[in-house]
Amino acid sequence: MSHKRIPKRKAATAAGVVAALGAAALLLPNANASQDGASDASAAPKTLKSGDASELAAQLSKLLGDAFAGSYYDADKQQLVVNVVPGDNNNVVVQAKKAGAVVREVDNSLAELAAGAKTLRTKAAVPGTAWAVDPRTNKILVTADSTVTGQKWNRLESTVRGLGSGMATLRKSAGTFKTFVSGGDAIFGGGARCSLGFNVTASDGAPAFLTAGHCGVAAKQWSDAQNGQPVATVDQAVFPGNGDFALVKYDDPATQAPSDVNIGGGRTVQISRAAEATVGQQVFRMGSTTGLHDGRVLGLDATVNYPEGTVTGLIQTDVCAEPGDSGGSLFTRDGLAVGLTSGGSGDCTAGGVTFFQPVTTALRATGATLGAGGGQGAGQEQGVGQEEGAGQDQGAGQDQGAGQDHAGEQAGGDGAGAGDAGDRSGAGAGAGRHGNGASRGHSGLTSTH
Repeated sequence: MSHKRIPKRKAATAAGVVAALGAAALLLPNANASQDGASDASAAPKTLKSGDASELAAQLSKLLGDAFAGSYYDADKQQLVVNVVPGDNNNVVVQAKKAGAVVREVDNSLAELAAGAKTLRTKAAVPGTAWAVDPRTNKILVTADSTVTGQKWNRLESTVRGLGSGMATLRKSAGTFKTFVSGGDAIFGGGARCSLGFNVTASDGAPAFLTAGHCGVAAKQWSDAQNGQPVATVDQAVFPGNGDFALVKYDDPATQAPSDVNIGGGRTVQISRAAEATVGQQVFRMGSTTGLHDGRVLGLDATVNYPEGTVTGLIQTDVCAEPGDSGGSLFTRDGLAVGLTSGGSGDCTAGGVTFFQPVTTALRATGATLGAGGGQGAGQEQGVGQEEGAGQDQGAGQDQGAGQDHAGEQAGGDGAGAGDAGDRSGAGAGAGRHGNGASRGHSGLTSTH
């Protein structure tokens, strides 16, 4: 288990905007420095990395107040697009442009979108449905899986229609929404297999890791080998409800657990810090069943109605996953921890919709901090997604196929066949899939997007 090296409509005032933007400039000097030296509202939008765009979006959310209606990252142009609702104070728009964002006027405020989501929760929270705010359309994206038929479909469709034509869109997804128990490295507990997400330090200083909450409620003790001795015990778990995350403490307090993600073939990506997801952002997922895959963030603050109950506050993506990937790491090319695999529909042959627990929320809720030990030699960003061939023993010494090149595999579209949660504890599921794609960026991460 190489993750742990066991054992060892109100807007800000003009003055407030200027002051806050001054602080933002210190935090994001490259993001807020004009490319052409211009300092007025006509300054060209800035070229940003996705991590910088996420930080700028957080700054502008505070600056714009109720005028802020969401944001997303235009990966092709490498620009942050910020939605604003028209108001009396045009200065906030001017300041957002000065900060380097593309500003777009939209109809729906975040408060109105939140009210629409609340209506969906009240009137249409049937298993097999999900919704998230899509800032690219300024609407709520509502998705129904293959089990939503007959009266359930009619109920959902009627509720969406009742929100108004400009508030939500409804689409069908093949397959069924379910958690991906069967997660980085494989962990085993109570007949289920999940994946380790990120190593952390608990609030009492103990070494621990984060994984999916539905894994944490499935078993109290977890091992790094199938039928092996327990090496960690669940301390906190949330599922269903306001998230899907668990804090699991290593039983050996001397465990040295580096802050990295094992991507197979002896390669790792160093994780530097946790970050909020941004719609449009490229992300990579590592799991013990299917290995490494990439895709884009589609929506934030997603609500998913699993058979076990409703989970809120998730990240919606087009990254594929399968049973056993639950709890696995969602991260960026430059080593930012973004999410923990929760569930979704489809598989890594046909693609699908997958939801993730934000790492930032899990850390706040558990009181943990990212990183849990020495991590000597674990920090190199080494060619994530480069072809290394199949067959490395991943997770508990069993051939999981997680070390193969999956990053280039397309993760789009909706598919079927996620499988039943918790019933794939055997090794080797998902082995032998290979992606294509060219290497991009200093870390060698590959993508088909």
